[in-house]
Amino acid sequence: MNEIISLKQKRHQKELKYERKMLRELSLTEIKGKIDDCFGSFNSNFKKSVVEDGCIDFAIEAFLLGAKYSKFGYYGESMQSAHKRCQLEEKRLIDDLFDYFITWGKVKEGDLSFEEIHLACEYYIHIWWKEGYLKGEKRYKLRLH
Repeated sequence: MNEIISLKQKRHQKELKYERKMLRELSLTEIKGKIDDCFGSFNSNFKKSVVEDGCIDFAIEAFLLGAKYSKFGYYGESMQSAHKRCQLEEKRLIDDLFDYFITWGKVKEGDLSFEEIHLACEYYIHIWWKEGYLKGEKRYKLRLH
């Protein structure tokens, strides 16, 4: 007798399978390098070892978000219009990273400009979204999805 699986469960399994495939394209050293690029100028004013773990998590989330929306690029939509589709999700990631950075990095208002930190967080999330988008689109073009 076969097991009955709902459509929702099947979609979730398919999404997890795709995410696992996409995560093979990501390297921890690359993520750590981008952390230094984006937040390296803030070195003396926050606890890097604590913030680094969260930044890795947010990089993975942004990468997978970009990969998820790469299917629209495969079907002919531009990167900019696909990016507009997920602006709310990306904004939530940016705000969550900013909050994480302020809270766990022990940043005080006088130490750094909050606007600079927010811009760095926005840049960091967008870099990983774009990376995920490009790699996901490449997988779609090679029919590896």
